[in-house]
Amino acid sequence: MPGMENPIQFVQWLRSVAPYIHAFRGKTFVVAFPGELVMAGALPVLAQDLSLLHALGIKVVIVHGSRPQVEEQMALRNLEGKYHNGLRITDAAAMECAKEAAGELRLDIEAAFSQGLPNTPMAHAAIRIISGNFVTARPIGVIDGIDLEFTGVARKIAYETIQPILSAGGLVLLSPLGFSPTGEAFNLAMEDVAVAAATALHADKLIFITETPLMTDADGRPVHELTAHQADVLLRSDALPADTAFYLRHCVKASRGGVPRAHIVPFEMDGSALLEIFTHDGVGTMVSTENLETLREATIEDVGGILKLIEPLEADGTLVKRGRELIEREIEYFSVIEHDGVIFGCAALYPFPGEKMAEMACLTVNPEVQSQGDGERILKHMENRARAAGFSKLFVLTTRTAHWFLKRGFVMATVDDLPRDRQRIYNWQRKSQVLIKQL
Repeated sequence: MPGMENPIQFVQWLRSVAPYIHAFRGKTFVVAFPGELVMAGALPVLAQDLSLLHALGIKVVIVHGSRPQVEEQMALRNLEGKYHNGLRITDAAAMECAKEAAGELRLDIEAAFSQGLPNTPMAHAAIRIISGNFVTARPIGVIDGIDLEFTGVARKIAYETIQPILSAGGLVLLSPLGFSPTGEAFNLAMEDVAVAAATALHADKLIFITETPLMTDADGRPVHELTAHQADVLLRSDALPADTAFYLRHCVKASRGGVPRAHIVPFEMDGSALLEIFTHDGVGTMVSTENLETLREATIEDVGGILKLIEPLEADGTLVKRGRELIEREIEYFSVIEHDGVIFGCAALYPFPGEKMAEMACLTVNPEVQSQGDGERILKHMENRARAAGFSKLFVLTTRTAHWFLKRGFVMATVDDLPRDRQRIYNWQRKSQVLIKQL
C-alpha cells in the first residue's frame, strides 16, 4: 500500500475494530452537534466520518444546533438575545432568526453530505439525507413568572416515519425546531431534540459532539465512563462547568429513557466520533445505564471471543494450542472479562479435587488494554472461584510470566508438587515453570 508507513499496525488496527463493526451493524445512532461545530469549519470532516458509519451499516440520525447562527441573525437585525435559566426567550423576531439560521444550516449540512470527490471518504457515498416536520413540540410556557414565548420542548418524534427512511438507507436530519398541531413553530434546544429522538427510536447510542473539552473530575483526571447514577452524583456536586453539566444532564435523561449509551465527545480532536466509537477507552465521556465492564463465568456464546483473544499467544508459543472443540468442551472452566460486549480477557480453572488443588490456565488480556489491572482482576476472580469450590491451593504452569505470578503471592515449586493426574500430562518439552499459591 503506497505511502503507508506501518502496514502491520494498520492491519492490527483494522482487526481490532472488527468486533465493533459486527456489533454496531443495523443499530441506530443519534449524533447531535452544536452550531459552534459548523462555525469552527468542522462540518465537512464530520460529514465524512458519519458517512463512514453509514457505510458500515449503522443507521444515523443527525440533530444540529444553531445557537451562534441565531445570534448572528439577531445581530444583523440589531436585536438583543434574552435568556432565562440558560434558555432563550424566543419572541416573534427571534423566532424568525431561528428559522433563518435553521434553513441555512440545513442546506450547509445537505451540501456537506453531497460531497463525492475522488480520494476522499465521500467517494461513491451517494448518501440521501432527509429532513421534514418530524418533531411535534409544545411551548415551555411561563417559568418563574417569565413567558418564554416561542421557546418549546419536543413532545413527540415521528419515529414511524423515520424508521422506514433509515431502513431504506437514508440519513435523517432533525433541526432544533418543532411544530404544534395548530401549525405554530417553536424554537427547541438541540439537546432536547436529540434525547427525544434517541428515546423514541430506541437508539443504541446518543452522541453529542461538543464544543466543550473532555470532562475531568475534581483532581483534573479525565472522566471516560460513568453510570447514570455516578453522573447524577457528579451533577449534584456542582463541580462541572455549566455547558458540560447541560450536556451531561441530557445524557442522564437519555439513559433514564432507555438509551444504553450516551456520549459527550469534544469536536476539537480530528475524528473524535470515530475514536469514541471504535476504541476501547474512547476520547470522550460515556454515560451508561450500568457498568459496562463485567467479569463473569463464560458461556458457549463466548467461545469465538476467547479463540480470537488467545490465538496470537498460541501462535507464538506462549499458550498451549487448544482449538474450538476443546474450548467448547471445557467452557464451564473459563471466566471472561468483557467491555461493552467485547471480550478483553479470559482464564480457565481446572479442578483437582483429590488434592484440593486447582490449576489456573490460559490467563490472557488483550494487549491493547494491558497495564490497566484487568489481569489482576481476573486472577482475584479465579482465586475466589477456587476458594468457593473448596480448593486450598492454586497453581499455574508458565514459560514466560513467572515473575508476574511471583509478585502476586505465588511461589516456585516443582512438578512433584502438582496433583498426580496433572503430573502425568506435564509436557516435558515445554519445561513450564510451576508456581503455587496457598488460598
